[in-house]
Amino acid sequence: MTTGRRGRLAVMAASDHDPACDVAHGFSEAPPTERTLVAVFASPVAAHLLSYGADLRFRAVLVEPDPRRATEAGLDPAVEVVTSMPKLDTDTDVVVTDHHRDELGEVLRDALLHPARWIGVMGNPRHPGPHIEALAALGVPASEVERVHRPVGLNIGSRTPPEIAIATLAGLLADRNGRPGGFEF
Repeated sequence: MTTGRRGRLAVMAASDHDPACDVAHGFSEAPPTERTLVAVFASPVAAHLLSYGADLRFRAVLVEPDPRRATEAGLDPAVEVVTSMPKLDTDTDVVVTDHHRDELGEVLRDALLHPARWIGVMGNPRHPGPHIEALAALGVPASEVERVHRPVGLNIGSRTPPEIAIATLAGLLADRNGRPGGFEF
């Protein structure tokens, strides 16, 4: 007879063949992923977003046109830092973490040239998104501007950089997994 927590888990592992459950209980590794998370502009939110994103098996990339800001950001050494938008594919999510930067239009225009899976700009939904005017000034067609999500993340009342990063990643995971987010199942 098997007793104790470990024994019960072993019996569950032997009888439960749900791969997702096996991963959640630590019986097997999560399948590899080719996902990339690109945070645009060094900021406290970007630092948390990329750190947590790496934990969620995203390849973490920071786009920061100003090398000085990238150096001062205190990022995990595993984060790839580039000064311009890299080639993006359909396994890439892009989050612009500062909508006050002068380069906002240019970096979004460059992201929209690629088939990124998801592109979003942080910002308060009660205020007009400055990216709309910035992209229009660069001649980006309205149909492309509509690809940019704003706000980003789930509405959980986030205020601090770690909370905003968690809400953003939760929204990306829900979208990636075809789920509505929140408590709807």
